[in-house]
Amino acid sequence: MNQVLVEICLRVRDIEATLDFYTNLFDFEVASRREFPENKFDLIYLNSPGSSVQIELTYNYDAEPYNVGDGFSHLGVTVSDLEKMHKICKASAYETGELKGLSSGTPSYFFVTDPDGYRIEVKRAK
Repeated sequence: MNQVLVEICLRVRDIEATLDFYTNLFDFEVASRREFPENKFDLIYLNSPGSSVQIELTYNYDAEPYNVGDGFSHLGVTVSDLEKMHKICKASAYETGELKGLSSGTPSYFFVTDPDGYRIEVKRAK
C-alpha cells in the first residue's frame, strides 16, 4: 500500500496576518478557500511551488490563542538564496533567528516564526 503525505494543518488565530506571512514572505499560493460560517470556521489551502504537500490553515471563529506546545517543532522550506531570504525576513516584522550551520560551520539554515508562533526552518536548497 502506497502512502503520500498531502497536507499539514495549522490552526491559526489571525487568518489575514497568517496569509500575509505565507503568501508574501514565502510565495505560497492560495489553492482554495472554504468558509463554513454555520460551523464557525474557515479552511484555506496553500500550495508551495515545487511541492505537492499543502498547508491547511484552519481558522476557528472566536477561538482563544493556541498553545503551539513542545511536541511540534517546525515546518521546513528550502530557498535558492539563503542569505537574501534571511535579509528579507530580518527586515520584516517577524521574529527571525541568525544564520546557522552544523558541522561544516557554513550557514545552511535559520528559523523565522509565523504570526501564530509556528517556527519555519529556512534551509539552503542543495
